[in-house]
Amino acid sequence: MSISRSPISCLIRPIRKDDNEDVARIVRDVMTEFGAVGWDFSISDPEVGAMFEAYPAPEAAFFVVEHAGRVLGCGGMGPLADGPPDVCELRKMYFRPELRGTGMGAKLLALILAAGRDAGYRRCYLETLGNMNDARRLYQKHGFEVIDRPLGNTGHSGCNAWMIRDL
Repeated sequence: MSISRSPISCLIRPIRKDDNEDVARIVRDVMTEFGAVGWDFSISDPEVGAMFEAYPAPEAAFFVVEHAGRVLGCGGMGPLADGPPDVCELRKMYFRPELRGTGMGAKLLALILAAGRDAGYRRCYLETLGNMNDARRLYQKHGFEVIDRPLGNTGHSGCNAWMIRDL
């Protein structure tokens, strides 16, 4: 069950090189919190330590959510590996617990989807875990539909929930 919290004032901005360490820590902490540890989850992706470098414009974009000078969340999009060329992948959208339930997920998601449209993609795909209930509800609320199998080749065979939506 999600906790409804009051909105907090946050800045959503493109990632900078000096955000790499904070973003890597968020990805690793949240993935560990949900039991997504091992080579078959995004926690093991080589890009985790260098997210700024891994999301070059115009085909990709990555953002951080900052509150009071502290990075509390992140997320982005990029091409879907071995997938249809008109499909981008929503990637590594994770929030620290204190940011969850504040409405920032919807704001970040809208920005990521707009970046995908601006880059010329027609659909957005994502992989997640069945136990990430709040995240799945957010995605469904914003037009993502459940599909029965993965698309492309993300290397995340540990994920067990797949979704897609038109942009």
